[in-house]
Amino acid sequence: MIVYNVTCNMLKSISSEWLDWMKNEHIPEVMQTGCFISFKILKLLSNESTDEDINYAIQYTCENIDTLERYRRDFGPILMQKTIAKYGESVFAYRSVLEIID
Repeated sequence: MIVYNVTCNMLKSISSEWLDWMKNEHIPEVMQTGCFISFKILKLLSNESTDEDINYAIQYTCENIDTLERYRRDFGPILMQKTIAKYGESVFAYRSVLEIID
């Protein structure tokens, strides 16, 4: 199993609206691609950020690396552009790929 982790940093002042958008629009769109079998939303409790910003990690699980690559090729760029169009530079996201070992 593969985990596609997207960690997002933003100002606390927009975090409630962003989280609502993620839960009700973005994540449902990602899941509708059929590439992922589950997801988790996590809030980072300890980090090196200031009192003004906050970090969340969204972890999408898929069966294998080929499925993830299909998502990244066929769906990821479009969905990423929607996020950029909505939030611009006010949300910084970085992505990592992990393999579930046990």
